[in-house]
Amino acid sequence: MIGTQIFSFIFVMWILIIVGGGVLVIFTAPISITGYDELNPTISSLIKAIIGIGLLVVWIYIFSKIKNLIFQKQISS
Repeated sequence: MIGTQIFSFIFVMWILIIVGGGVLVIFTAPISITGYDELNPTISSLIKAIIGIGLLVVWIYIFSKIKNLIFQKQISS
């Protein structure tokens, strides 16, 4: 039973990693800013970095919730 919980955690972790990478590639990568001359790449990169860090925070929160659920069940049984 313990092995199943750990494997399910690893499976969910990989799914979230793949989905996060897909979101970044499909939605975030095409973002480009125009109208600021030489600052266009800098502003564009800053926006992409903020989105990436935001996704990282969300993913860590989801991972911690899933971990707590799995190991809380393990401790109580």
